[in-house]
Amino acid sequence: MGIRKAKVEDWEQISLLLNQLDYPDTGTFIKEKMETLLANPNEVLLVFEEDQSVIALISIHFIPQLAVKGDFARISYLAVDKNIRSKGIGRKIEEYCTDLAIKRNCDRIEVHCHSRRIDAHRFYMRQGFTESPKYFIKMLSPSE
Repeated sequence: MGIRKAKVEDWEQISLLLNQLDYPDTGTFIKEKMETLLANPNEVLLVFEEDQSVIALISIHFIPQLAVKGDFARISYLAVDKNIRSKGIGRKIEEYCTDLAIKRNCDRIEVHCHSRRIDAHRFYMRQGFTESPKYFIKMLSPSE
């Protein structure tokens, strides 16, 4: 079938893909998170479906900018089932999102990728990304 918008009903297969990225136990909250994302006009959550099975996903946020002409697109998650990587599916879904970003007046796409994900770094470099050397994060206590 190819690329399509995600549906809340995809939550189990999406949760399994996120588990492969070392995000375990998303099953307890993923449906609510997906509902929030799917309702947000500045978020696109896509899946790649083959034989009625979700085998890849990408979550991209569109971020309006104040000080520069173009907006930003940020890939939050991109996962391809570990059993079928290196078959061009990640490339197809990333390029699809690049086209969406251009249509949304974005002049760049950013992705934050942990230093341990060496294979993912090679993928992004092949897709035309360049490394930006600094990234800061401030962890906040979750509200109870």
